[in-house]
Amino acid sequence: MMITPDDVRLLLDADADAVLILIEGRTEVVGPAAVDSDDYRGALQVITRAELVEQAGGEQLSDRELSEQAAALDTAISELGG
Repeated sequence: MMITPDDVRLLLDADADAVLILIEGRTEVVGPAAVDSDDYRGALQVITRAELVEQAGGEQLSDRELSEQAAALDTAISELGG
């Protein structure tokens, strides 16, 4: 599993405009300006905090809900490879 419940929690705990990205096999939560920086060139934007809150139906998620969101995001990434 590439996206973990901890990744989802970090994104929810971050600033309102934060983004979860995947770069070089690891995940990071960054601000939107960082996505366009040289340090993150080629990174895959997984989901924004706002998109996650909308998708999850709120900001306060149980451990089970964190796991479910992580699994859904992980599956979406895996399906990109086709």
